[in-house]
Amino acid sequence: MAAKQKSPSYVLGVGMTKFIKPRGKVDYTELGYEAGVKALLDAHITYDDVDQGVACYCYGDSTCGQRVFYQFGMTSIPIYNVNNNCSTGSTGLAMARTFVESGAADCVMVVGFEKMMPGSLQSFFNDRENPTGTSGLIMAETRGFTKAPGAAQMFGNGGREYMEKYGATLEDFAEIARVNHAHSPKNPYSQFQDVYSLEQVLESPMIHEPLTKLQCCPTSDGGAAAIVVSQAFLDARPHLKEHAIQIAGQCMATDPPSLFSRSSIDLLGYEMTQRAAKTALGQAGITPEDVQVVELHDCFSANELLTIDALGLSDKGKAHELVRSGDITYGGKYVVNPSGGLISKGHPLGATGLAQCAELVWHLRGWANNRAAPRTKFCLQHNLGLGGAVVVTVYKRPDGREAPQVDSATVAQKTGLGYNPAVEAKGFTEAQADSVRSKTSRSEWALQDKQEKVLARF
Repeated sequence: MAAKQKSPSYVLGVGMTKFIKPRGKVDYTELGYEAGVKALLDAHITYDDVDQGVACYCYGDSTCGQRVFYQFGMTSIPIYNVNNNCSTGSTGLAMARTFVESGAADCVMVVGFEKMMPGSLQSFFNDRENPTGTSGLIMAETRGFTKAPGAAQMFGNGGREYMEKYGATLEDFAEIARVNHAHSPKNPYSQFQDVYSLEQVLESPMIHEPLTKLQCCPTSDGGAAAIVVSQAFLDARPHLKEHAIQIAGQCMATDPPSLFSRSSIDLLGYEMTQRAAKTALGQAGITPEDVQVVELHDCFSANELLTIDALGLSDKGKAHELVRSGDITYGGKYVVNPSGGLISKGHPLGATGLAQCAELVWHLRGWANNRAAPRTKFCLQHNLGLGGAVVVTVYKRPDGREAPQVDSATVAQKTGLGYNPAVEAKGFTEAQADSVRSKTSRSEWALQDKQEKVLARF
């Protein structure tokens, strides 16, 4: 039985870096520092206000989290290091919400960062069992192996099964990618800003049918952060309440036995997404029909189609019809991945779930004024990791109202950054960073030259 919600939790601050190609030029310490400082400035707090820290990354040695957090201060708080495949960032968010709602903390800082290698994902541990090896065996026995990257095969096979069962076409998957690429130019943090026609998406190199290159997310370097606080924390700081966005419902789930049903769709965690969505929406007291903006895990266009179905945004087996009717973009029933999604925005594994959070917080505040969806009251987030784990989160404004549309000049006055971070991917000054680092327990030795390197990029 799912745990009952005990007390409200709120996202008070968010921040992120640009997502960039992994060329080894920026270290994880810089990515985490930039995102964390931006989140602290956005929340109008200092690191001394933080009770616990959660660091989210997949590629890195143990205690990378301490290395990043010590740059803000060495206040002796608990720091947890999380690795949960592609759902790592939202797993950290779920941990923060659990700490806050259980009364274990009033303010939790979550920082996700990833410094990746170019090319498809690779395992670094070849002398032991792969955690998704059992899934790989099912795939080999049911659909076989090709020379394509393993993840593309697994998700492409799920798409093939959806085509066989329900009548989706190659054009449906390509349309999903076309829409995400069309959304990305309005997100200043996106790795890719190019717009493509449906024909260009279809004619790009085939990776594993139905997936062409433009339907696959890239590897990326990047960072993102969120500050999660309690009702008591806000009540003690009433001037901050207008910034806060409530986590109205959230569920993290793992795989049931259906994972190994020999269905290529089930092999992608379809049922755990269903379970998480039902629980999170139930906690929020809404249905999928009440949602306006969705950030979901489109690592491949095939997964977006399957996720639309699993989340209940369409009737079962009808996700492709939602796509065909224009109901995943502006003017339709939902706006799905206004950020450009993983396909265009990029996918630094540890940061992805927190970047989704930032996007939806900006929408509900009314700050994403260049890509706002009308009458937005509820936003839905879905972040998936094979192996497996999924986190589904529902956000709303504490006042229950529709998001306003706030002009960027007004946002610049409200945020600690001095500009609208939803529409401008800029930085901060040395004085701004100094204002949020610990006043009592900072260490310049821990920071080294990272602030100088971060500031030099702005």
